[in-house]
Amino acid sequence: MRGAGPGSALLRPGKQPLSHTGALVDPQVLIDRDIARLALERTLLWVALWAYVVAFACYLLHFAAPRLKAFRNGATAGLVAAAALQTIVIILRTISKGASPFQSLYESLAWFAWMTVVAYLVIEWRRQVRLPGFFVSLIAGGAVLYALLGQSPEIKPLFPALQSVWFFWHVAIAFASYAIFVVAFSVELAYLIQILLWKLEAREVPAFFWWPLRILVAPFRVTAEYGITRENIARFHRSVHQLVLFGFPMLAFGIMSGAAWANEAWGVYWQWDPKETWSLITWFAFALYLHTRVRPRWRGAPSSLIMIIAFACMVTTFIGISWLAKLLGIPSLHLYG
Repeated sequence: MRGAGPGSALLRPGKQPLSHTGALVDPQVLIDRDIARLALERTLLWVALWAYVVAFACYLLHFAAPRLKAFRNGATAGLVAAAALQTIVIILRTISKGASPFQSLYESLAWFAWMTVVAYLVIEWRRQVRLPGFFVSLIAGGAVLYALLGQSPEIKPLFPALQSVWFFWHVAIAFASYAIFVVAFSVELAYLIQILLWKLEAREVPAFFWWPLRILVAPFRVTAEYGITRENIARFHRSVHQLVLFGFPMLAFGIMSGAAWANEAWGVYWQWDPKETWSLITWFAFALYLHTRVRPRWRGAPSSLIMIIAFACMVTTFIGISWLAKLLGIPSLHLYG
């Protein structure tokens, strides 16, 4: 059984476990070891969550006082620390299970947060712009918080339908695309906030909307200290297009490998299951976004709006459909916990 890896406490009935040397091992020793390892995982994940909180707070303070390097560097350090801690958690989880560390929703949320932060740190390093980190730390921290408070960390045997060569590639590549889309969405929001700040400063917004919008972006200032200027904002905004171009083939591969996996498990490539349907909707939404980028008349507000809609579709596919299916009792082949 794939769920009972070398480090698992799952034992065959009537069988005494053996060590790697062939000697008999007391089952309680293995159970105590797994409990200690799980406690260490949870502790490290909680510390990672607090690192996200520190990063989020530093980003907020950086927006209020952009000239202070301590807040700017502290925000990045918080994300690096969180990513490092989650790397250790992923390694420990893999050792404990002897299998991929994204088989349950608890594991998937932690994996998703880790991949998102790693992808963002690459963009922050390349662009030297920290505005999107505010949203990345919020989303990644939220995913970890939901994993810790809303999901069980118990290691369970893998469902028979999931025991396939397609499992690792389908899940790993799909989550990589999700992580890239989160970063793209965060860059899009940062771009829109910067444009809005300039319009508010120039009083190009109708008076009726000026104060509500000013309150909405209250933590932010009109300053080049954020790393976005009128000279480089177009290049910064192109990062959204480049990220989606990178993530879109991954999403397509995730859908196609999922179809191949479904045929192997259930004898049919496509059943219009809620998860399958929304994954296809998400694919079309991002395809439409890419189309807007080659149509000059659509590159402004329409392109940004479609990007936000596509991201909402992705969130629905990732977690919304599973939650709604459980809540409303909608039949789905993808409800594995």
